[in-house]
Amino acid sequence: MSEAPPPLVELRDIHKAFGGVHAVEGVSVSLDAGEVVAVLGHNGAGKSTLMKMLAGAYPIDHGSIHVRGQPAHIASPADSQALGIETIHQTLALADNLDAVANLFLGRELMSPWHTLDDYAMEAAARKVFAQLNPNFRNLRVPVRALSGGQRQVVAISRAVYFNAHVLIMDEPTAALGPEETRMVHELVRSLKASGVGIFLISHDLPDVFALSDRLAVMKNGRLVGTYRTADLNEDEVLGMIIAGKTVTRVGQVHRSTLAVA
Repeated sequence: MSEAPPPLVELRDIHKAFGGVHAVEGVSVSLDAGEVVAVLGHNGAGKSTLMKMLAGAYPIDHGSIHVRGQPAHIASPADSQALGIETIHQTLALADNLDAVANLFLGRELMSPWHTLDDYAMEAAARKVFAQLNPNFRNLRVPVRALSGGQRQVVAISRAVYFNAHVLIMDEPTAALGPEETRMVHELVRSLKASGVGIFLISHDLPDVFALSDRLAVMKNGRLVGTYRTADLNEDEVLGMIIAGKTVTRVGQVHRSTLAVA
């Protein structure tokens, strides 16, 4: 019997303080290929800080990150991207005055042999990746400010897919979207899962969490309350963990080795 592969990413005993405030304290969580792990908690719970350390935006005070079982040194966003980790920010971090093609390659443009922008190659690549995620996406050459929220998500996610992301950090991907655009984003996430991408989903939207995640990790006051299979819980139990830091005892926590020590 073959041994199971290591997780795509493991964050082990992560600590982060800002002055005397412990934003993240002894938190461990893992992510497998083709899995969505929702990271939940109130504002100030530490979930965004935890993910920003994985993304290279904040240095880790203590603890370690392992990618595919190997220790990883992440000191900058470039280090994170080099490891196949991409972040889809809530603001999407798009340049509104540029079109979808320019946004796809922003900061990583393709150059011709004459050291000029290779617009033909970039548009051809953009058409291919956009069609992969949403065959109906056609607005390649209009400023992204003119796109709908769902179309803007397509652009942001396509950028990560094109640059071979194995891990995606998605921060509130359906915030301020209508039902149809939310459905579009759900389809994109399921497509990414099917291709083996692992996704950390930061969300306050419990319907999103229950529709998309395989596991959920709840944080409160910088600590991990618990990690559970999403299918084992109901919304009231999740809210109890978020609000009161109350663990659920009727089902076992999964990956007990990854839980924070109080």
